Amino acid sequence: MQQTDARRTVETVWRMEAGRVVAGIAGIVRDVGQAEELAQDALVAALEQWPRDGVPANPGAWLVTVGKRRAVDVLRRRQTQQRTLAELGRDLDEQHNPDFDAAVEEHIEDDLLRLIFTACHPILSPIARAALTLRLLGGLTTGEIARAFLTSETTVGQRITRAKQTLATAGIPYEVPGPAERAERLDSVLEVVYLIFNEGYSATAGDDWMRPTLCQEALRLARLLQGLMPGEAEVHGLAALLEIQASRTRARTGPDGAPVLLNDQDRSRWDQLLIRRGLAALDRARTEHPGPYALQAEIAACHARARTPAETDWARIADLYADLARLVPSPVVELNRAVAVAQAHGPAAGLELARELASEPALEHYHLLPSVLGDLLFKLGRLPEARAEFERAASLTGNARERALLLARASECG
Repeated sequence: MQQTDARRTVETVWRMEAGRVVAGIAGIVRDVGQAEELAQDALVAALEQWPRDGVPANPGAWLVTVGKRRAVDVLRRRQTQQRTLAELGRDLDEQHNPDFDAAVEEHIEDDLLRLIFTACHPILSPIARAALTLRLLGGLTTGEIARAFLTSETTVGQRITRAKQTLATAGIPYEVPGPAERAERLDSVLEVVYLIFNEGYSATAGDDWMRPTLCQEALRLARLLQGLMPGEAEVHGLAALLEIQASRTRARTGPDGAPVLLNDQDRSRWDQLLIRRGLAALDRARTEHPGPYALQAEIAACHARARTPAETDWARIADLYADLARLVPSPVVELNRAVAVAQAHGPAAGLELARELASEPALEHYHLLPSVLGDLLFKLGRLPEARAEFERAASLTGNARERALLLARASECG
């Protein structure tokens, strides 16, 4: 095998299997920081051996095996050679045992679930959880994470290091939480995946409107969670929301990379496979009392089912936002409800609701509030006021593409 082909194969396998490898090793050493270091050792071994010996039949299991063997060596060096450890070591040395891959697969899903709940522990800040999750479960390098979040490698590296230290110092157990704290911890996990997707879907800063790598990683994590936690309705609700939102990716930017707003998008470019996947996940998410992700997925589904902007059921969307606001009160949700009310009942009705949010401290520097106000004022023919709001919105956004769009809208006002 050519050296470059082998390296490309190793990198591809690592991106797919990194979470499983780290999870399997962490199941032995009970420390995510050390597990990642040992997983990196397995990656180096693959880079050395696969070009020479060829890619193994089950490359993921090969990486897990090598990583676990190194973990056993570490434990042996700590003089913890109990009988169970010796037996584990003998099992790992049986490279030609045809049942070994099956044994690895039998426990890996539990280890993955433990790793997800550990990396997304609420003791960490949301951005630290996101960086650690992308590192451990996504196999992204520090540089890739830094580019995705438009920050320096040093900053990302420090965040990840501090996150591991925080988990170790706090003695966070490597386990799936019990029923008493399961809901809170699951909320944290879903929040991290949602944060990663949103940063990719509408970048908060920089020159690009979107960062597809982050969207793809979030989708992969959401699908992984569906497999690991099939009985959790909100897991399916989040997956449904992300699948449907991601279906619009190709239509959200023009040939020059400029943003294309929802009503201006070419809906023939929406990915119908992702929409079908999203609607199927939404069916699994429906309960008598839907959660916030399921409600947002219902809203996204209203858009996905509309063949043209005129067919959108804005009245239902407004009702869904009202349900969402009751469940998780938020000025951002209320702003979205104002937009839906404007579409369903006219811009004056929406403007009245949006104006009520002007004094919300949480929206003081939120560029979408003046953006919405500008749009509604424009539709009402109040152009000088609309222009001022668009200019204020442009001054608040950190995204260059969005700023250009808002200034263009301001210029339309005269």
